[in-house]
Amino acid sequence: MVWITLLLLLFIFQAATILICEYKRPAKSIAWLSILFIFPIIGFFMYYFIARDYARRKKVHANNSDNANNSTLQSVLYNDSIDAKKGEDSSFLLGEERLRDWLRQVPHSPITGMNRVDVLTNADVTYEAMLEAIGKAQDHIHFEFYTIRDDAIGRRFQDALIAKAKAGVAVRVIYDGVGSHALSKAYITSLKRAGIAVEPFLKPLIAFFEKRLNYRNHRKIVVVDGLVGFVGGINIGNEYVGGNPKLGFWRDTHVMLHGDAVYDLQRTFLKDWFFVSGESLGEKRYYPAHSEQEPSFVQVISSGPDARWDAIQEMYFAGLIAAKKRIWITTPYFIPDPSITMALKSAAISGVDVRIILPFKADSAIVQYASKSYLKELLQVGVRFYLYRKGFIHAKVIIVDEIMSTVGTANVDMRSFFSNFELNAVMFDRHVISRLESDFLMDLEDCTEVTLTEFELRSPGEKRKERIARLLSPLF
Repeated sequence: MVWITLLLLLFIFQAATILICEYKRPAKSIAWLSILFIFPIIGFFMYYFIARDYARRKKVHANNSDNANNSTLQSVLYNDSIDAKKGEDSSFLLGEERLRDWLRQVPHSPITGMNRVDVLTNADVTYEAMLEAIGKAQDHIHFEFYTIRDDAIGRRFQDALIAKAKAGVAVRVIYDGVGSHALSKAYITSLKRAGIAVEPFLKPLIAFFEKRLNYRNHRKIVVVDGLVGFVGGINIGNEYVGGNPKLGFWRDTHVMLHGDAVYDLQRTFLKDWFFVSGESLGEKRYYPAHSEQEPSFVQVISSGPDARWDAIQEMYFAGLIAAKKRIWITTPYFIPDPSITMALKSAAISGVDVRIILPFKADSAIVQYASKSYLKELLQVGVRFYLYRKGFIHAKVIIVDEIMSTVGTANVDMRSFFSNFELNAVMFDRHVISRLESDFLMDLEDCTEVTLTEFELRSPGEKRKERIARLLSPLF
């Protein structure tokens, strides 16, 4: 009897610890309590070692704060290189003052006005543009990816980076310890021998403990000479050009930036570089003057567990509630938090054309089941879902009316919103929005629409899998 009482008290203590530590995210609390109920002792040890966001958030934030407060970097970035209002005029987001005012409040993310934006559809075009820019580098190359593979595509970039390093260009590489866990030591060693500075975002031992449930640097950044930058959904590997026999054709979107917005890509890379290496780089050489005169508004927004607020999630929410005509979304993973779900419902009920493209083929079965668990309640209020059948769609794109679009690394899922380090470019130029609109309509031709009637015909087994996956979805 005493042992039963002690075990019960231990279980209550474990449950109370989870509830207290995760009080801001009820869905995550429920997921961990479910694991604890199934695995009473093991579940708590899993939580303690790999999901204690409340402790590690402070550590990460402290490191990045040191870099963010570096006086040289602040002086170069905000006094000499970027004027947050440069190029703005009274027509910017005319009639959408609330959205405009909210976007202007995002810390260290000025809305810049002198930019050129090139939308890059799919990896073959993106890789050629990246390699061309790398080939022209004169001073430095900053290269950061969640996944880098030691395959044919990976070796093309390996050769290009080594060639520039041998030519005297400073090259720095960051790779994520989880996303690039299969990257060979030989690949990394060859880069280092050429004089390239290479750092993992997580050390291998930490990456092992955090492989599934904790922080991942999901950003994809290339900055060349501080003048041209790239961001979007594409990593470095053969699968992005259709090399995965299971998934086949890979549909993705990236953007190439010239102008003011590149400074914010640079700033994000240098913050990450400080975190992984301890080296603070704030010289003006990393923020050179540019000659771009095209008046295209761009805002680069980063988010992650180092920040005091979830900027990308809140940017998505602000855009969704501002919509009057349409919300078009492409995302490979759809696990929205309650606020995003409610924003989509409210928009559809009010007559906004809400369309969401998801993959028919999935690279993760459990994530796909979790995504499907959200469809019925949204279909019932008029949200339209389409399944992409040409291959695997990995693009992360949102279009709101004719006023705003965003391309980046963040999916419409809770891991991107609250756990990953992500980076998105928000664009307001009508020509950019029109190009993304054309791509969206092109993708619709390779989709089949999900109807509520057909969706409700799922087998009981499928529905059970969806319920279980949804219960655990805050942890994916």
